[in-house]
Amino acid sequence: MLQPWLKFCSVSFLLFTFFIPVLAGDDAPPWLRQAAAASTPPYHKDVPAVVLLDENRVAVDEEGKVTRSVFYAVKILTRDGRGLARASEVYETDKGKIKEFRAWLIYPSGNVKKFGKDETADIAFVDNDIYNEARSRVISARDEAEPGAVFGYEAVTESRDFFNQFQWGFQGRLPVVASRYSLTLPSGWRAESLTFNHNKVEPTVSGSSWMWELSNLPPIEPEPSSPEVTNLAPRLAVNVFPAANAKSRSLSFASWPDVSRWASELSDPQIELNDAIAGKARELTANAKTELEKIQAIGRYAQNINYISIQIGIGRFRPHSAIDVFNKSYGDCKDKANLMRAMLKALGITAYPVIIYSGDPTYVREEWPSPTQFNHAIIAVKVGEDVSVPTILTHPKLGRLLVFDPTDENTPVGDLPDHEQGSFALIAAGENGSLQKMPITPPEANKLVREANITLDVQGTITATISERSVGQSAVGERRLFRRLARPDYVKRIEGWITRGATGAKISKVEPADNQRDGRFALDVEFAVPGYAQSMRGQLLVFKPVIVPRRDGLDLTATARRHPLVLDSEAFTETVRVKLPDGFEVDEMPDAAKLETPFGKYSATYEVKDGHLIFTRNLVVQASTIPAAQYPMVREFFGRIRGVEVSPVVLAKK
Repeated sequence: MLQPWLKFCSVSFLLFTFFIPVLAGDDAPPWLRQAAAASTPPYHKDVPAVVLLDENRVAVDEEGKVTRSVFYAVKILTRDGRGLARASEVYETDKGKIKEFRAWLIYPSGNVKKFGKDETADIAFVDNDIYNEARSRVISARDEAEPGAVFGYEAVTESRDFFNQFQWGFQGRLPVVASRYSLTLPSGWRAESLTFNHNKVEPTVSGSSWMWELSNLPPIEPEPSSPEVTNLAPRLAVNVFPAANAKSRSLSFASWPDVSRWASELSDPQIELNDAIAGKARELTANAKTELEKIQAIGRYAQNINYISIQIGIGRFRPHSAIDVFNKSYGDCKDKANLMRAMLKALGITAYPVIIYSGDPTYVREEWPSPTQFNHAIIAVKVGEDVSVPTILTHPKLGRLLVFDPTDENTPVGDLPDHEQGSFALIAAGENGSLQKMPITPPEANKLVREANITLDVQGTITATISERSVGQSAVGERRLFRRLARPDYVKRIEGWITRGATGAKISKVEPADNQRDGRFALDVEFAVPGYAQSMRGQLLVFKPVIVPRRDGLDLTATARRHPLVLDSEAFTETVRVKLPDGFEVDEMPDAAKLETPFGKYSATYEVKDGHLIFTRNLVVQASTIPAAQYPMVREFFGRIRGVEVSPVVLAKK
């Protein structure tokens, strides 16, 4: 899997170079002493640390060798922040090395501890990447750090990069006093930059050196349903343009078709076919009656290939031969997509690799053509007009394409993980390739339908049967929970959900049923609740028809927020049928409700029929990003829904 910049507290993969002097004893270097002396404003008690300095400089020589150094200092503010006293630098053994790596901890008393080789760990960057050349040097001062301590480290690395394109994140979630990124190039070379999530940061240019800087950045506090921090923290993208006679072979891209051509040149030769692959494709689809059924069968097979990343040299970007992946039955995301392409090719179906960013659908920026923006590979399959699923897009040159992620074992063909929906992704199809918005599935494709049948007796006890049927990403969430937990833990989780709405419930049945093949999940629960309805002198029974809450409700308790609110596409319907106890009739029930906004709509109705109270509620939410200024409107919408759903029904004795 490709690894673009991701960080929490500015543990950066980009370093810079100059000579770091060796200091005697355990004394901290002057730059760290200076950073530690910086004044900081008071922060909220939940802010665990403040980054005092995050400085990164890059020097590129005529042949494209990149030397990087980092100077990083963080002040620990709380006991929870001790784990942030950590140095981590990634290097690639096939084309890079770490020349210097050391750290210091300045205690509140002023005493200094130096960390060197004896305290340094060298570990695989990703646990299951058994053939990955990426490794990480780590120094942790967690056990020694305390509130008020300052941890700092320096490092120098050398590497030969594939691209003349660089990224820098000025900040993670922590507040930052000073963040700098510098670039020194050979004579005649030049650099251009773009700034994301912030007003444009203009560089200070001196000869052949560029320097970008931001200071006094406040913390980016986490909020429920907010965008990913990668869409909130300021970051920099830099294109480097070598002189005409430069020896460097590193790549840069002027347009997305350029990136498409490069990606296709790497991937297309790898869809090798042999008789074994073709035979397996025919075997898997022997009973398929339609084009979609063929794609589904091949997709399930690709999902079942063991995920193991094998990334050495250019293999970080080029998939392995489909024959090798088929024979070994393991590979990473691009290998799964490539094998699927080969098997579909054997059936006469065309498919293209798609490179995407997994984890933040707003991460990739259209204005910066660069493969370094991506960290994941999926597939787009050319389909006919008779194929109808929510994850089809119409490409201006390639026609109708069904998008699918064969690495996500919980999401079947015809659906797409919600963190990829709406994202910009590159369809690699040579000259015809382009950056495209991925489909966003409609609410109805992610629907949960609940039926609750309740019997209420004269003492107020209820016996209940709840049946849930979910599809799309609603089913994926249920499936992921079901597969992740052992059976006893899963049952305990469901019991916790039931008792949140029905205190004292005694669960007698929890029966899940996963139909991943069709993208569906079912859950049946039976329980009883003594005294659920409040009895008033034997003459009245008072109860709420909404017995159990939705499991994925929004947290909108805050009266205001700093960041936008992200709503996923979903729909929910519940019908509650309450058999009334003999001798009682409905005396009072709430009025019907109907709410409608640009981002969602809701309705609730009540009906008495054949000795039953029938309550129905419907909620539809459109995929939306709501500006923080409009948060009160969202809060009011869901607040009114809560008001409806806590309203009681009153039964009176005849």
